[in-house]
This record gives sequence, structure tokens and C-alpha cells, in this order.
Amino acid sequence: MAFGAVERLIALRYLRARRQEGFISVIAGFSLLGIALGVATLIIVMAVMNGFRAELLGRILGLNGHAVVYGQSAPIVDFDRVAVKVAETPGVFAVLPQVEGQAMATAGGHAAGVLVRGLRASDLSAKAALAASLSAAAVDNFAAGGVLLGGRLARRLGVSVGDQLTLVSPTQQTTVLGTLPRAKRYRVGGVFDVGMYEYDNGFIFMPLAASQVFFRMGDGVTGLEVILTDAKGTAAASSGIRAAVGGGYRVVDWRQRNASFFNALQVERNVMFLILTLIILVAAFNVISSLIMLVKDKGRGIAILRTMGASRGLVMRVFFLTGASVGVIGTLFGTALGLAFAANIESIRRAIEGMTGSELFAAEIYFLSKLPAEVDPGEVLAVVAMALGLSFLATIYPAWRAARVDPVEALRHE
Repeated sequence: MAFGAVERLIALRYLRARRQEGFISVIAGFSLLGIALGVATLIIVMAVMNGFRAELLGRILGLNGHAVVYGQSAPIVDFDRVAVKVAETPGVFAVLPQVEGQAMATAGGHAAGVLVRGLRASDLSAKAALAASLSAAAVDNFAAGGVLLGGRLARRLGVSVGDQLTLVSPTQQTTVLGTLPRAKRYRVGGVFDVGMYEYDNGFIFMPLAASQVFFRMGDGVTGLEVILTDAKGTAAASSGIRAAVGGGYRVVDWRQRNASFFNALQVERNVMFLILTLIILVAAFNVISSLIMLVKDKGRGIAILRTMGASRGLVMRVFFLTGASVGVIGTLFGTALGLAFAANIESIRRAIEGMTGSELFAAEIYFLSKLPAEVDPGEVLAVVAMALGLSFLATIYPAWRAARVDPVEALRHE
């Protein structure tokens, strides 16, 4: 639909509010504001949801690897041989033998349930999220037999680097005094903080040999943690690993271990997109109502244009341009607002918390210690296209009604 200088001039005059048309202008203004807020909210929410998924996935894979090879019913004793087979699979970056088990940590009268993982000191660097939060001294202490605690767990137990803590195993030992839980003291070699509450509050890493002794694993391990070169190739790599190790082993990748969690995030994301789209839809209906009122108010002007030789197409283009301008301006303003908000969302959160004195983003609830946001250009374009599409559709019926105004009837009733 081509717009000439006449259509643009008339549409601009119709967009300007005169005193007797103030109410119509107010409705148009609220329509523009509604579209802008709807677009901005959609962009912000989608960015936050993308940020949540990316941050959680990065931190989960930074500590857990992409897949784990388990024995069917017993520890993997010949794990070095199996690890070589797994390492030869295309797409595998590293294979880390590990011992995993639950225990209770006590220190200074405080106690907490923890998940203990044993791994070699040389494998710490393969866990990107963990290695990034450790100092060189902490790595040396770990190699010397110390254990690594999450920062929140260390604060709960009231311990710091160099202090002693006791780990109590759920398995029991038989003594002359009867059956007693097994306990062993360890020195705190370092404290890590990966920014994810679940890990910072309940994980302890210890040297592989020490964990084998503590959990009575002998020379075996509970599993082989596999780190891939690309998370997108998980399906193909998992199939290759199963073929390489053969029967007697099972392979569980990160999608299976966290399926319910990431599925819930996806469902929530889709529902939020649908709900927030209604804001733009309501604003589009306001565009319809304001244009219909404008058509009724401008009936005499339309009749004069028609008698001066203006075609129905010209009248239709004028009102289409009038309504579309509201949608375009609102969409552009909303896009700029949404992108600016998403880029500074963490600073805005801190400012609001500082002014209100309340915590808006509790790590205990949201798993992360800061509010993430990741803008997807494709999603932004989809939101913009949807907002413009709804705005343009909203102008079609009022513009058609304006084009159908009979000049004789309009002038007769003036």
C-alpha cells in the first residue's frame, strides 16, 4: 500500500489533537502506551527466561558434565579401561571418574546434609564453573587432601579455610559398642561460589582417593562424568558412548537428569508469552475504538474530501496510516524500552531493592544469585512483527468504514 504526500499530511493532522477531539486523542495515546508496554514487557520477560535457562544450563553443566556413565548395579572397578573407551568417542572432551554420595557435615555444633563428590585434583580444571571460583591455594589444598565447600554451606557451618569439619556417612560400622555411623574429620581446603544456590549450599568436593575410603568403594567409582565439546551434540555423543562401553553400563545425559526442570521452564515461557500478548491485543482493540470514533467525528471532512475528488482508496489509506502510526510508534518505543531495561536489569533490581529495602530476587527461590537476561534477536523481531501485525489489522475495519462514508448522507446530517 503506497502512501503519498496527501495521505501523510491528512493523517498527521488527524493525529494532532484539537480541543474538541481531546477525548479521542487520549484514547489513541493510551493505545500507543499499551502497545509500547506490551512490547517492552514481552521483550523483558523473554530475555529473562532465556537468561534463566542459559545461566542454569551453564552452571549445571559446569559442575555436572553433559553425561554420566554408571554401572548397572555396582561400582565401576576397571574405570580407567572404560574411561579410555568413552574418551575415544567423537565429541567427548574429557572423562572424569567420580565418587558420589550423601553425608552429614558437622562443625561447631552446626549440621547440614550434603552431597559429597570425589574427583581427582587434576580434573578440577575441567569443571569450568568450579575452577573459575577457586584460588590457586584452594587447588593446592585440595591436592593435599583438603575438601572444598560451597560458600553458603561454609557460612551455615561457621567454617573457613583451614578449619576442621566432620563428615558422617549414612552407612554404619560394627564395633564392640554396637552399630555406629562412620565419621571422619577433614580440613577445609577452599570455598567455592558458583552463583547457584543449590550447589553453594549443599555440595562438598573431596579428593577421589579420600572419597573411595570414606564411602568404602575400594578401587571403584560410582560413575564416569563425561564432558562434551558441544552441548548441542549430546544426543549423538550419548549414543556413541553407549555403543563404546557396551552392555553392563547405563548412560544418563543432562537432558534426562534435568528433564522435568527444563520442561517446566519451557512451559512457563510459552504461557508467559501468551498471557503478555494479550496486553498488545487489548491495546489493538483500543486502536480500533479510537479510530471508529475519529471516523464518526471526521464524517464531514471525509465527505468534503470525497466531493473534491478523493477516492475511497485515498480515504482508506489516510485512516490506515493514522492508526498504523500509533502502532509503529508504540512498537518502536516499546522495543527501545524493553532492550534498555533488559540490558540494565540487574542494576535496576539493585536500585529497587535499595529504595524499598526488600529482597526481590531471593537466591533460595530462584537458584541464581543475580537476575540474568539474554536477548534473542530472533525473538525480538518476532515480537515486533506480531505487534505491528496486530496494529495493522486493527486499522483495517475503521479505515474501511471511513472509505464507505456516503458524502451526501454525511453532509445532510451536519
